[in-house]
Amino acid sequence: MRIETVAVLGSGTMGRGIAQTAVCSGLSVRLFDVAEGALYAGHAAALAGIGKLAEKGKLTAGDAAAARERLRPEADLARAVEGADLVIEAVPEDAELKRSLYRRVEPLLADGALLASNTSSLPIGRLAEGLARPQRFLGLHFFNPVPLMKLLEVVVGERTGREAVEAAVALAARLGKDAIVVKDSPGFATSRLGVAIGLEAMRMLEEGVASAADIDRAMELGYAHPMGPLKLTDLVGLDVRLAIARALERELGPRFAPPAILVRKVEAGELGKKTGRGFYEWDGVASSGRTT
Repeated sequence: MRIETVAVLGSGTMGRGIAQTAVCSGLSVRLFDVAEGALYAGHAAALAGIGKLAEKGKLTAGDAAAARERLRPEADLARAVEGADLVIEAVPEDAELKRSLYRRVEPLLADGALLASNTSSLPIGRLAEGLARPQRFLGLHFFNPVPLMKLLEVVVGERTGREAVEAAVALAARLGKDAIVVKDSPGFATSRLGVAIGLEAMRMLEEGVASAADIDRAMELGYAHPMGPLKLTDLVGLDVRLAIARALERELGPRFAPPAILVRKVEAGELGKKTGRGFYEWDGVASSGRTT
């Protein structure tokens, strides 16, 4: 199957990034959010992102204008998913929230449409419980920031069909992403490894082994990571990382127990770049480099 029309459910950081990337790759996208304020903020952010690509010469003015035309904010769920070849859910990491959304969406889809979750940690098999067409369901785990990150993790559930996987891999190529296909397991490949490194970096910070900036530089310079684990956590969101860690702890045991510093910062509302403060202080564009 060839995917031409995509509905993205959830207009937060990941949803708007997926939407922006898709329209810049020639797809038509409906962006939906249950909160209208969040929907139009996400739409505006995606349009701004398209503009930045044009300013940097990565899109022509004509291509940028066409991409903007292909992106439609939609506050009505039924209209958002009507006629979509692919629906990508990008709502918070809450299994019941996701399943309740699928129960509303699946009856509205054509038989051949794909339904995907951008979950970074929740088991695809568990999310597929209750679906009438689980063979059309899979994980499409994008990485933040979506327009820049090259990886797309295609997560195959026990009942995911081969056609769905083939369509997802073809979509990745069209989006300019490199796909890896992984078996459904807790944390898949990337979240399991990434969270393990991030949690250990937090424990090192708690123990005073080194500053946040030096821990990050160790991974950037010593292991060629493009961004250190603590700064990456600020970008992803400390609340998101905490939810993933707790999910992995339930599935895989105490080695994924979240460090006290992470819990404390989330409780204090220090969620990273989106709140201006996490393991670093942020001015909205770049980190000051000062730990908090």
